[in-house]
Amino acid sequence: MGDKAHTHPGAAGRATAADHPTSVRNVVLVGHSGSGKTTLVEALALTAGAVNRAGRVEDGGCVSDYDDMEHRQQRSVQLSLVPVEWDGIKINLLDTPGYADFVGELRAGLRAADAALFVVSASDGVDGTTRMLWEECAAVGMPRAIVITHLEAARADFEEMTRICAEAFGGDDPDAVLPLYLPLHGPPAPDGHAPVTGLVGLLSRKLFDYASGERVASEPGEAELPQLDEARSMLIEGIISESEDETLMERYLGGEQVEVKTLIEDLERAVARGVFFPVLAAAPATEGARQGLGTVELLDLITRGFPTPLERAAPRVTTPEGAGRELRMCDPEESLVAEVVKTSSDPYVGRISMVRVFSGTLRADQTVHVSGHGLSDRGHEDHDVDERIGALSTPFGKQQRPVTHVIAGDLACVAKLTRAETGDTLSAKDDPLLMAPWEMPDPLLPLAIQAHSKPDEDKLSQGLARLVAEDPTMRLEHNQDTHQVVLWCLGEAHADVALERLRSRYGVQVDVVPHRVSLRETFGDRAAGRGRHVKQSGGHGQYAICEIEVEPLPGGSGIEFVDKVVGGAVPRQFIPSVEKGVRTQAAKGVAAGHPLIDVRITLLDGKAHSVDSSDAAFQTAGALALREAAAEARIHLLEPVAEVSVLVGDDYVGAVMSDLSGRRGKVLGTEQTSGGRTLIRAEVPEIEIGRYAVDLRSLSHGTARFDRRYARHEPMPAQVADRMREEVRAAS
Repeated sequence: MGDKAHTHPGAAGRATAADHPTSVRNVVLVGHSGSGKTTLVEALALTAGAVNRAGRVEDGGCVSDYDDMEHRQQRSVQLSLVPVEWDGIKINLLDTPGYADFVGELRAGLRAADAALFVVSASDGVDGTTRMLWEECAAVGMPRAIVITHLEAARADFEEMTRICAEAFGGDDPDAVLPLYLPLHGPPAPDGHAPVTGLVGLLSRKLFDYASGERVASEPGEAELPQLDEARSMLIEGIISESEDETLMERYLGGEQVEVKTLIEDLERAVARGVFFPVLAAAPATEGARQGLGTVELLDLITRGFPTPLERAAPRVTTPEGAGRELRMCDPEESLVAEVVKTSSDPYVGRISMVRVFSGTLRADQTVHVSGHGLSDRGHEDHDVDERIGALSTPFGKQQRPVTHVIAGDLACVAKLTRAETGDTLSAKDDPLLMAPWEMPDPLLPLAIQAHSKPDEDKLSQGLARLVAEDPTMRLEHNQDTHQVVLWCLGEAHADVALERLRSRYGVQVDVVPHRVSLRETFGDRAAGRGRHVKQSGGHGQYAICEIEVEPLPGGSGIEFVDKVVGGAVPRQFIPSVEKGVRTQAAKGVAAGHPLIDVRITLLDGKAHSVDSSDAAFQTAGALALREAAAEARIHLLEPVAEVSVLVGDDYVGAVMSDLSGRRGKVLGTEQTSGGRTLIRAEVPEIEIGRYAVDLRSLSHGTARFDRRYARHEPMPAQVADRMREEVRAAS
């Protein structure tokens, strides 16, 4: 790592199925939108000889961001797998979107990977979302390294950015975040900016010049030595402090020279254990060059410093019934356990499932058991089915390169799994198993839609079902109160992609309509009503009269029906009919068409006819009595109130609390948490937080997150209720 003088690209053959878990590295690239992740993946593929020019495969397509939708969006919107080979090791590079709306794709990449590259732009720095992702990786002990990009930008400063990364990611031990190489600058340009043309290895004390388009090793000059020696001493001390050999620091401080070979071995172990986080620099290859700056060093770090799949603690495995199961994880000879980390649709091939094999070996044309559980609250049905998989392949841009099998630790794509959804487990047909699902954020931005035309209406249900099968961060709701179809998304960009996929992939055009919350009605005071349903038109007539009294009850009481009829004024067999009538009318509403709740309806008196009275007649009379009572009473509109918890950086607490108050929210309290954050608990009317997922992100610069749950319905302020009634009248 730093002592090898590569002068040519790595293995130029096409990445195929790995033969053993030790020859696989699964690496996810993490960073904010625009940090250069996709460009870095393409540069690594070029250096590894997997593409013929920057970002291109033989058919001229991009190796990453190859989807037409990504071209239209001009950003990554989905997880991409790019396998390359370097020094006999298969590296599965997982390129993730940087925009917060597509965090589901990012978490899928984290699930599939064994280590992470945090890509940081020298011109943009470290944002709050990247810091939170670093903490998530730290919580599970995932090994990480940092790659600084955009060094060609004006005022880009590698040393300053390294210091910022150490502060942001080092926590209590900033010396665990140190560079392995220092940039070598060429002659200054007319604007005064000196471009980075090479790197100086701190451990190897070698200079690697990329100015010619290929990596050329040489000895550093006298000018580089002072800066090199100072940074080298810091790196050596940082490595030794994380060494498993506790005597090494004493020997080093005592003046003993530590061999470079020992330092490199300790560095590799510390990186693999997730306790040391090297910083590297990288840049894409210039026109005509075969290697991008720092790409050889980065590939060396991945193959030698990042852990193999054998070193990863696998997720918990159970039977579909929930019984625990012990497996020798990442053993190609064990029982099969694989997980669908991404689902997509191809117009020619059909559904394609990207899978990570955690145990056993997956073979083409094999019959597997598909288990899906734990996402029913998001519109995903629990299921246990057997399916015969189609072809296995490794993706490369738009190409799918066939393979015969996939061993434990590797990733590949499976064709024609018609029932499998993202997050499902694939296991042996005769030994069905289930992996614990990974954590997904709750979609909190509602998107109410309706079919644009009758042909679209016929295709809408199937299109929506396929959409949520691909994306577990999307929730489908058929609201029984508002009669709306609602797609719950993570943000506006997420919603835009959902609409685009419906249109382009599934041929469904939809219209977005205003989202309505589920309002309720209740009586503001006591009222009486008389329902008279008397009709005589020859033959059997209809006769029913009932008198009721309605009074409000405390919130959460529902509908209470009380019978106080005396003397048989309403025959006993028709009292349930009156109750059914008033309950049916209550469900329809009595003023603005919203369900009536929290009232006691008392049947006081009535009249019946020995021949013409019937169940239907008394149902109608009960409904009429309730409507008459409502006409004489003050009817309150009730709105749903949500319990909201906002986790926000201390710098934004005041702004968030002020914003919540402006939404008619009641702040219940705050609680200090770790990492300089505060948890704010509040109750806010749901009508005021329809776009809160978008507004909070803007308010906190992407550093805050929130969750919500229904608390209760409570009376709406008169001016708001009047506005709602006006909107209803205008719409009708």
